[in-house]
Amino acid sequence: MDERETFPVDVLVVGAGPAGLAFAIKLARQIEERGLDKSIMVLDKAGEPGQHTLSGAVLDPKSILELFPNALDEGFPLEAKADHDALWILNEKSKRELKGMLLPKPFRNSGKWIVSASAMSAWLNEKADAFECVDVYPDTSAAEVLYDESGKVCGVRTVDMGRGPNGEEKANFEPGMDITADLVVFAEGTRGSLSKDLISRKELDKDSNPQIWGVGVKEIWEVEHNLEGAVIHTGSWPLDKNTYGGGWIYGLPNNRLSIGFVVGMDHGDASFDYHAAMQTWKTHPDISGLLKGGKLASYGAKTVPEGGLYSMPKLSGDSFMIVGDSAGFLNAQRLKGLHLAIKSGVLAADAAIDALATEDCSAVKLAAYDAGFKNSWAFDELNEVRNFRANFQKGFMKGVFGAGLGLLSGGKLAGSKVECESDHDRYRLKTKVRVAAPKFDNQLTFDKPSSVFHSGSIHPEEQPCHLLISDPNICVERCTEEYGNPCQHFCPAEVYDWQEDAGLQVNFSNCVHCKTCDIADPYQIINWVAPEQGGPIYSGM
Repeated sequence: MDERETFPVDVLVVGAGPAGLAFAIKLARQIEERGLDKSIMVLDKAGEPGQHTLSGAVLDPKSILELFPNALDEGFPLEAKADHDALWILNEKSKRELKGMLLPKPFRNSGKWIVSASAMSAWLNEKADAFECVDVYPDTSAAEVLYDESGKVCGVRTVDMGRGPNGEEKANFEPGMDITADLVVFAEGTRGSLSKDLISRKELDKDSNPQIWGVGVKEIWEVEHNLEGAVIHTGSWPLDKNTYGGGWIYGLPNNRLSIGFVVGMDHGDASFDYHAAMQTWKTHPDISGLLKGGKLASYGAKTVPEGGLYSMPKLSGDSFMIVGDSAGFLNAQRLKGLHLAIKSGVLAADAAIDALATEDCSAVKLAAYDAGFKNSWAFDELNEVRNFRANFQKGFMKGVFGAGLGLLSGGKLAGSKVECESDHDRYRLKTKVRVAAPKFDNQLTFDKPSSVFHSGSIHPEEQPCHLLISDPNICVERCTEEYGNPCQHFCPAEVYDWQEDAGLQVNFSNCVHCKTCDIADPYQIINWVAPEQGGPIYSGM
């Protein structure tokens, strides 16, 4: 057996997105201020900083300005400041526009920053890497959490390199490294594979609602006109009232548009196709008119944790913390999570510095992170909308009424905890298709293979498949009959292909790392793990 190298560090951060990098920056500052001799290692599976980071994205700049008061002067990659916004309520052929005083508060974005989350992560990476105590390692995937004999988190093991499609060792095989640390910070983003294992093993969510999710499909377009600074959201068509979701149109410089469509995964429809819904949405006259004569530049997809405060796990324990999307830091009502992800990293760093200074990373000491969150504006914001998404599981009118009551009372009348079901538990048996796919013309609407091409996603096929199906027999013997194999519909990258003669084909090279399959599979037998290499290239998205 090949011996694994062990590499000790003081602090290990898994994930170089906004939350993980904000943590590293704030902690490094405090290490320097206190004159401590501590090391911080940041791992990221993307080949380059920011390549796997995807968001809409309109940023509430409050947390980035807390961390960098002169962010814009320091070169923060601002695309545009929002200068006009609107909400379009769509039917199939027309729209009703709400703006000005008629625009609901969550959709008011004047002065907010339109950004590329990928570019923002790359900028934060430069800031983190400038500290002597910080080392950032891209293209390094973490495969599993390491626990000591007492069950305490003590590090992670990186992915083995040089295995073949069946797991065999090739000539260039190198076993993964065991990176040990006094403190491990999980900042993997949405549905982190290690975070999922940790939360389950430690029962960190035993007092929480199940997390509920949305799937966002995003495109960048080069168009013939200038909408820089516009922030437009859409509701209703092509969704019915039993399906939570809507679209966005954000105006970027140089005649570009960020457009996208997000749908809550708790709709219960086993035939729902998130990619098709987005393509259908683009055929609306008011949206297709904006795109006419334009060109698709980039495509991506990502799941987002929408459950809110009551779906968040315990944030810390012996030697570990969880930050950002991995912990559910997102405000579904405001359609924003980046500012909360950054704030979570800062709050975690504020607790970590005292733990490191006293050589005590116990659960008792790190509970200062949970306490700090409860005394922060981030908690206040999420508390105001604590039942927002759960209410929509009780029906459209219940959701609208609850949202309105919460807004009018500043969250005081948002109510006590509303229970909700996990997305996969809400599946009904075979259902009628509710949003039909348009005829793809590869000018306005694109099929999945064409969309994946625009994501830049590629995985070397001579490596093991990173989409593990624990019991393939269920797919054939039960899922076909009971649900009609929903994986062939819900995956926005056509990873799962059902063929009459060959059965299920898993085209893992298409994967855009959205994690939809890991969440939406009705039997919970699909496990997304970090691949040896590859993934989407979201630079500039």
